[in-house]
Amino acid sequence: MKIAVYCGSRTGNNPVFADKARELGDYFGRNGIELVFGGGHVGLMGVVADAVLAAGGRVHGVIPEHLRDRELAHGGLTELHVVKNMHERKALMADLADGFVALPGGIGTLEELFEAWTWGQLGLHRKPCAIYNVNGFFDPLLAMVSTMEQAGFLGQQYIDMLVQTDQPESLHRAFEGYQGPGEKWT
Repeated sequence: MKIAVYCGSRTGNNPVFADKARELGDYFGRNGIELVFGGGHVGLMGVVADAVLAAGGRVHGVIPEHLRDRELAHGGLTELHVVKNMHERKALMADLADGFVALPGGIGTLEELFEAWTWGQLGLHRKPCAIYNVNGFFDPLLAMVSTMEQAGFLGQQYIDMLVQTDQPESLHRAFEGYQGPGEKWT
């Protein structure tokens, strides 16, 4: 199994964010789950990649030329794909991954999560999407998602598509048993 992780290029101001990223990466590495990520050595990206590698796992980075050239590329990966731009990065990450999970991060993290989730809603893939809700980081976002449903813009079956956890084992189980929404799109 290969899981794409979307997360911050910063570590944030609470050490629990890096601790939980490290815990997830260690779990991936020890359980044969390969990491697909943005290819950087900075922030939570670097933390999770280093943890997977330290646990003996495989890590596939995908980085655009302009970020590699700014010396942000991680130097110790199993595989580093250098692509022309952010669009190619996201497309290749989606192709490589069997599922997607967002850890705490900024607007890029949200954009990547929403794109993968939207593609699943539209039936463009049947891969699981998850929020790794460390320390309640995504609670305000989940409240907005609930508001979308209450206002009639989002069906509950699409909210149910989104795995919500902050534990590696439950993420793994949910991804292994993922069925996706039914064939009826409403």
